[in-house]
Amino acid sequence: MASQADYMEKIHLRQNYRNIWHTDLTGTIAASPPYCCFSLFCAPYASYLLRKRALYDDMSRYTCCGGYMPCSGKCGEKRCPEVCLCTEVFCCFANSVASTRFMLQDEFNIQTTECDNCIIAFTLCLSQLACICSIIACLLGSEELREASDLLTCLSNLVYCSVCACMQTQHKLELDKRDGKFGPQPPPMAAPLTQQMSRIVQPIPAAVGGYPPPPVYGQPFGHLPPPVVQGYPPARPPPPAPHLAQGYQPPPPFQGYPQPGYPPHPPPGQYK
Repeated sequence: MASQADYMEKIHLRQNYRNIWHTDLTGTIAASPPYCCFSLFCAPYASYLLRKRALYDDMSRYTCCGGYMPCSGKCGEKRCPEVCLCTEVFCCFANSVASTRFMLQDEFNIQTTECDNCIIAFTLCLSQLACICSIIACLLGSEELREASDLLTCLSNLVYCSVCACMQTQHKLELDKRDGKFGPQPPPMAAPLTQQMSRIVQPIPAAVGGYPPPPVYGQPFGHLPPPVVQGYPPARPPPPAPHLAQGYQPPPPFQGYPQPGYPPHPPPGQYK
């Protein structure tokens, strides 16, 4: 029960991951047609290469079915991992593809999208329906039901092979993204540096439309006087002093005390 609880917990965690696949299942054919064809006609070999690549070509990390099955770790993987992987991709092909998918999702926090879930669920339901129809045709012995079950089985196998090819192409594109085969990724968005808001250090913009640039604060206005504020007369020069306007001489400069013509102060002690 503990392993089943852990398995259900991992499924719940994959639904809450934040990242998404580089390409969904519906866009893998357009994204990489050659590899999709390769995965369709050489499915076990493609699964072998993808699992080995998902392990960073380090087979010492290999575990049968990625550790997601009860038989994982009990098949002698440590002694001959390559032979065990070949046996897995040929005898348990569906589990090998699903295990590689779970490994990539857990490593890159890729969520299980609803579109991919619908496609995978449709494939499984069609396989189960074809199996049920085959059992009913065998029990009843009807030729019509047998032919119908054979057609349904062929359709189920065709859908299964197509979905597995698209799924492996999806894994390949995700590994290409991990290994940087799509080119350098753009740097993350960052806040701009603090700008100096002083008008003195900022360059003067070029003249636009033939007009000279406006004068910077603190510079003279040139040969033209400053503009007059509307509603007020221009400032007049101050009037001359009254004594200069009527012909009076200015008073003599101050020379200190006592002024000439006054007797000096008596020395102390001579007052009577």
